[in-house]
Amino acid sequence: MATKTEEGAGAGTAARSDGTPAEAGTAEEERTPGTKGPAAAGAADAPAEATARTEGEAGEESAEESAGDVAAPAAGAEGRSPSGVGQGAAAVVSAALGLVSLTGGWIGTVAGAREQLVGQLRTSTGASVATQLKEVYGDSWHATAMWAGLFALTALITGVVVLARPAFGVPGRPQAPWIKSVAWAGVSLGVIGLLLAVLKYSDALIGLPSAG
Repeated sequence: MATKTEEGAGAGTAARSDGTPAEAGTAEEERTPGTKGPAAAGAADAPAEATARTEGEAGEESAEESAGDVAAPAAGAEGRSPSGVGQGAAAVVSAALGLVSLTGGWIGTVAGAREQLVGQLRTSTGASVATQLKEVYGDSWHATAMWAGLFALTALITGVVVLARPAFGVPGRPQAPWIKSVAWAGVSLGVIGLLLAVLKYSDALIGLPSAG
């Protein structure tokens, strides 16, 4: 009886000893797939996320390129638009020519001196006083008035062209106020200078003194 009891106890112990590794092995096998499952799923999702990021970056680059292509023609159009420098320069020239028409300028002075010299050479010592006045002084003053009138007419035409330029330029681009002011000054001086030149050339203003 004691022997059977010991054998039974040994058999039970052996059974428990054999059962424990088997159960442990089964548990490990069951835990192993559970552990590997999320890792495999994460590895599978990684390419998809990388692809999504690549597509997003490509979309952003395409949007930036499209915006750059749209902005480039606009910048080119602004670069091609007139800056008004030429109009400003023409307005200043018009005003300067108007001033020259009032003062006569060195060209008018030289032309008057030349006509005076020619008159002295043509006039004999025995000529009458009226003839000497006309040849020596009259022609000289007329030459000065003629050059002053040419300067005034040029100033007038230049100023009018500057003022009329915006009508033939870019629509919606106003002319700078200072350009208009200087151009109007040139036109005004041109009108005054042209009027004085005509009056002087026709001897209506500061005519020759009478010889009598």
